[in-house]
Amino acid sequence: MNAEPRRLQVVSEYRPLLVVWETTLRCDQHCRFCGTRAGKKHPDELTTDEAMGIVDQLHEMGTAEIAVHGGEAYLRDDFLPLVKAIRARGMECTMVTGGRGFTPELADGLKAADITAVSVSVDGLEATHDDLRGLKGSHRSALRAMELLRERGVAVGSNTQVNRKNYRELEGILDLVADRGAYGWQVQLMVPMGRAAEAEDLWLQPYDILEVMPRIAAARQRADQRGVKLWPGNNVGYFGPYEHLLRSDRTRYGFSSGCGGGIRTMGIEANGDIKGCSAMASQGFVGGNVRDKRIREIWDSSPELSITRKFQLDDLWGYCRGCYYADTCKGGCVWTSSTLLGKIGNNPYCHHRALEMLREGQRERLTLVSRASGAIRDTARFELSVEAAPADWKSALPAQA
Repeated sequence: MNAEPRRLQVVSEYRPLLVVWETTLRCDQHCRFCGTRAGKKHPDELTTDEAMGIVDQLHEMGTAEIAVHGGEAYLRDDFLPLVKAIRARGMECTMVTGGRGFTPELADGLKAADITAVSVSVDGLEATHDDLRGLKGSHRSALRAMELLRERGVAVGSNTQVNRKNYRELEGILDLVADRGAYGWQVQLMVPMGRAAEAEDLWLQPYDILEVMPRIAAARQRADQRGVKLWPGNNVGYFGPYEHLLRSDRTRYGFSSGCGGGIRTMGIEANGDIKGCSAMASQGFVGGNVRDKRIREIWDSSPELSITRKFQLDDLWGYCRGCYYADTCKGGCVWTSSTLLGKIGNNPYCHHRALEMLREGQRERLTLVSRASGAIRDTARFELSVEAAPADWKSALPAQA
């Protein structure tokens, strides 16, 4: 099982099949968990000509899908022309949106532009969602956006940032999106970056995974019954008793094989900075800018984009270095570990790890030691410690399969 994911490829065989493109930082909501602190337009945002050049370059590189994000992508004046340009070059174009500004006219425009699919963010039941999004009525707008798209025959899905405030509402979220015809639903763990680094009531502790994962697994089973494909985000897992249930038919190998950033995925920031994954912080992960070099050159030669390609076991540290699954999992999500602890290679949001700790009567805790600065994509810093697992907490945990 371990050999195939560890097989390295030559650089020329790596290709950004999926590109997640933050087309703008403009946003019409003020989400408490926003990692980019979106709201105002980026001071150095790409022009229409520069954006169209990116579309051409990605087509030349063999990209299969471009997922346009924000901020809120539809706030760019050239949003629909960009979608049309992507589709005209034979690439899939998907979109993630909060849905606040969706109108019948925008839905018509997306249908006419032949967008492949739209994922509308639903982050809780109404009160929770509106609180997380910083806007009363946001929940109703999101559900209405799904309905507008479905009425026009546009494939519509949903996505949820799982945090301490909403993880007990996953069952209800599933019903909401299934009732509106969602073809798929991605769940991703919130990581304290950007505004989320200031939202202490939302932070997941590593031991919360022991309640979160059974709920995600139960949601997967109900999603199957309702005809909705539940997709676990890259920082959900790893190798606990639900690994097969969650990933057997959702990933290339049928299990987590580590971060794909710089291997088969790429992120583009609103100013043209290139990273292996769109979620990563800018500092330490940007390999270059489209205004200075062609994307292929950045992709092929940038050290920042080759972090995962050159993985070695000694890149891991802490618990991950001695883990049974280290060679396969590679420390899981690079974004999560680097954001929490300041460097890659030790990811405490791991189901297998939490279970092993529990068997020893212990659990891990993250403690804030340095606050975020308030800049775009800034991070706080946490310290990881081990403590005795309280008896009342252990007895209240759900069964772990």
